[in-house]
Amino acid sequence: MGMSVIISAAGVEDAEQILKLQYLGYQPEAELYGDWAIEPLTQTLESLRAELSEQHVLVARLGDEVVGTVRGRVDADGVGRIGRLVVHPRMQRHGLGGRLLDALERRLAEGGRPLTSYRLSTGHRSLGNLRLYARLGYRQAAVEPISDRLSLVHLEKPVVVPLAATA
Repeated sequence: MGMSVIISAAGVEDAEQILKLQYLGYQPEAELYGDWAIEPLTQTLESLRAELSEQHVLVARLGDEVVGTVRGRVDADGVGRIGRLVVHPRMQRHGLGGRLLDALERRLAEGGRPLTSYRLSTGHRSLGNLRLYARLGYRQAAVEPISDRLSLVHLEKPVVVPLAATA
């Protein structure tokens, strides 16, 4: 009998597993761009623990193991800033990234602050990420050159207010 993946809020006790997963998950990105100094690979445990108290951080668990994570916050302009979507390589291509992103979008929308849109970024060569985000309704808003090897593609998705909520 298989176990189900459960998505829930992360706690400080999840920090080490999140950091290990982040390190594992961003290796292909580092290789793709030839840059192993990217922030997800150099983030400290202390910095991640601080983010756990400052942002919404969700984890996907398979039993006791963290197999996915995403984090985000609503900024002063009402934009849901989403980052660090990571799914364990053995769990990819099963819809978990989409489930995590959907759960975070709902969490940000329910947070009580006015929300107008969601924004996230990925590298221009990260075609799998770009396909996933397009499938989930994100559209390219801007491209920001970072270096000779990397341009960040900024994507945005409007917040859709249910019709019942507008009546």
